[in-house]
Amino acid sequence: MIMEMRVYRCLPGRLPALMKRFDTLTLKLWDKHGIKQAGFYTTLIGTSNQELTYFVTWDSLADREKKWTAFQSDPDWIAGRAKSEEDGQIIDNIVSQLLVPTAFSSVK
Repeated sequence: MIMEMRVYRCLPGRLPALMKRFDTLTLKLWDKHGIKQAGFYTTLIGTSNQELTYFVTWDSLADREKKWTAFQSDPDWIAGRAKSEEDGQIIDNIVSQLLVPTAFSSVK
């Protein structure tokens, strides 16, 4: 198993728009493409309260490539993302890390 951690740093005041997009569009499309989320988090204490952090699980790098590419090229995603940004850009930057569990991890 591979766990992907993604941190979306939003432009000031745009976190609610990002969360709405995940809630009303993105997660439905992930289901369609077989993408499995493992949790979403906002920052309670930290350097920025304009971040959304989430985790996605993948069976392999090939699994990630296939599913993520299909999601990114889905016409519903392209149109929905554009609609969600009619009031302006939402995300300042994205940090992504692909993680593998250690031998002693409770998650395998």
